[in-house]
Amino acid sequence: MKNSQARRKGAAEMTVVYIDALFLLNFVVNYLLLLSAGKLAGEVLRRLWLALGAAVGALYAAAVFFPGMGFLLHPLCKISMAVVMVLIAYGGSRRLLRVGLVFFAVSAAFGGGIFALGLLGGQGLTLKNGVFYSALDLRLILLSAAVCYVVITLALQKTACHSALRKEVMPAVLTLEGRKAVVTALVDTGNTLSDPATGRPVMVAEGEKVSALFPAGQAPAAAELSDPVAVLSRLSENGWCGRCRLLPYQAVGVECGMLLALRLDAARVGGEEYGKILVALSPTRLTDGGGYNALIGA
Repeated sequence: MKNSQARRKGAAEMTVVYIDALFLLNFVVNYLLLLSAGKLAGEVLRRLWLALGAAVGALYAAAVFFPGMGFLLHPLCKISMAVVMVLIAYGGSRRLLRVGLVFFAVSAAFGGGIFALGLLGGQGLTLKNGVFYSALDLRLILLSAAVCYVVITLALQKTACHSALRKEVMPAVLTLEGRKAVVTALVDTGNTLSDPATGRPVMVAEGEKVSALFPAGQAPAAAELSDPVAVLSRLSENGWCGRCRLLPYQAVGVECGMLLALRLDAARVGGEEYGKILVALSPTRLTDGGGYNALIGA
């Protein structure tokens, strides 16, 4: 009789876990954590890869509850999965270590916030064995996750992002035939793009940000810069033959690409004069919310 009552009591205390809700909740939380880490580290955000990393982490969270998968709760498995998520979202980045450390810091802060809510008497979002779950309405869950994302971002933004005080992000003044353009440049020690002729560093800037260097009506649009050969041909017909050239480069996902580059008359980054360097025009944004629109090696 006692055993029967104990079984009934244990069954009544069991928590029903809905795998679809569990997957969706962890996907949203993982995505926001990866997004926060990328923004705080000043990394270029690739939304599809962020989503893929978040989905892999959510699958891991769901797999934990299947029979025979208890070994996934081992701390080494949890750490390995976190590393896999970061590698999927930001693999190949020159700032991969920085992003990874920020991701672990943000995750720890978020987990601490959830436990704090639990101590205050919250019954909604719970963290057990490293997996988030809640029986609340999904809309309330998403709202809570969004609020946590905003709070964490505001709390860590000043310490994790690129700083002008550390001389990482500085104003740059570019001069060409009396025309000037002002951009915000990130001095990136990992940027090794250099001029094959002089060996000097090459600045990479968003094309639309340096349009003031061109005479009226001659600045290439962002769509045109995706075909640098055609732009070079057009500019050469307008007397830019000695100023423009094609610059080969390599990047994540690009084995051998080409950028349109201009030979400047002068470039000043912060208080340092770089002289007649090349500025390569990027057809796309260099960062998503990182606070800069140009890159140059130290």
